[in-house]
Amino acid sequence: MGVPTQRHTKSRRNKGRSHMALKQPVFSYCAKCHVKKMPHQICENCGYYGGKEVIDVLAKLEKKERKKKKKDLAVQEQKAGK
Repeated sequence: MGVPTQRHTKSRRNKGRSHMALKQPVFSYCAKCHVKKMPHQICENCGYYGGKEVIDVLAKLEKKERKKKKKDLAVQEQKAGK
């Protein structure tokens, strides 16, 4: 295995690390609801991309609520069974 023959100085080390800095993400705005979103991504708020509805957000919310209610009922039944 190779061993470095000379030590790298602090400045050479830091110059190499200069490109490792994190870059701030770029945001764009949804054309329909004007909420910040990542470019080339579906808007999480309204479900639109490129002026077309891709995801039915309301149906997704209803499904989440039903799932949560079902889970809450299961927890209550478990507590009542003890």
